[in-house]
Amino acid sequence: MSKQELESVAQAMVAKGKGILAADESMGTIKRRFDSIKIESNENNRRAYREMLFTTRGLEEAISGVILFDETIRTAASDGTAFPQVLSKRGILPGIKVDKGPIEIPGFPGETVTEGLDGLRARVKEYQELGARFAKWRAVITIGEGIPTYTCLEANAQALARYAALCQEGGLVPIVEPEVLLDGNHSIERCEEVTEATLRITFATLMRQRVHLEGMILKPSMVVSGKENPRQAGVEEVAERTIRCLKRTVPAAVPGIAFLSGGQSAVSATEHLNAMNKSGSLPWQVSFSYARALQDPAIKAWKGEASNVSAAQKIFYHRAKMNSAARTGSYTKEMEAAA
Repeated sequence: MSKQELESVAQAMVAKGKGILAADESMGTIKRRFDSIKIESNENNRRAYREMLFTTRGLEEAISGVILFDETIRTAASDGTAFPQVLSKRGILPGIKVDKGPIEIPGFPGETVTEGLDGLRARVKEYQELGARFAKWRAVITIGEGIPTYTCLEANAQALARYAALCQEGGLVPIVEPEVLLDGNHSIERCEEVTEATLRITFATLMRQRVHLEGMILKPSMVVSGKENPRQAGVEEVAERTIRCLKRTVPAAVPGIAFLSGGQSAVSATEHLNAMNKSGSLPWQVSFSYARALQDPAIKAWKGEASNVSAAQKIFYHRAKMNSAARTGSYTKEMEAAA
């Protein structure tokens, strides 16, 4: 894939009014989701759940792409159509999670680096043949006493940059995801400081690895108070601090920023996205790539029952449309009540 083709896919991923559904839960994560509704995490239930999401009527109006897991990209819907083709037929780009998850950094308690570079070139080739058009790699940054260290930030930036370069070489647009965790009692000021440091070193390393910035998407966390901090910043403060941090660190060449929800409630994630898009002219598209903030209301309605599919899809579509409205800064709380 040429640079121009990478750019075209990246721009389609952050098309106005649309965002990305993160449906790349690992086996452990999807089991926890299913445990919450008291159903078994088996192959049939996982297929049925993903099919419920992917076949929601009108989804293509609000969703530009879906991040899949290794099992999911190899799974077919009940009619025998492979999930990547189910999405592609609706004009939705299939993507794939390619990292192998975080492991502890020896000598650095509480800090991790993400594995998965070994064999990645071959996996990128295979995933592209299976229909993937983009990929995702998540780094995990924890705020705590004396952390993150520079060693942690550097190790994760190196992994993200090498991953991004390998993806572009193999024809996949990389989503670069350095997540600063919401967990902890840190202040929003501390979150802003860590997020800025994380993004600075990430982009410096991406450029050293000759990653084509116009052919990638950034997936950061928002600048928010730690969830255990007694002072929870309001919507406007979150938007102001997040945009200020991004303007300081993210080159205008990057076509779009697709925020992760990071454990925020479904409505809070939408409100924050909306406030950012109302803040004035920005050098990049400001979009979303949510998992729980899109899926949680729907999975609670579904409960693993075929008879609940229609109701769950209605709720899922509503959540997608609320974030679609937030892409243009036109979301209101009254729209929630109108569902």
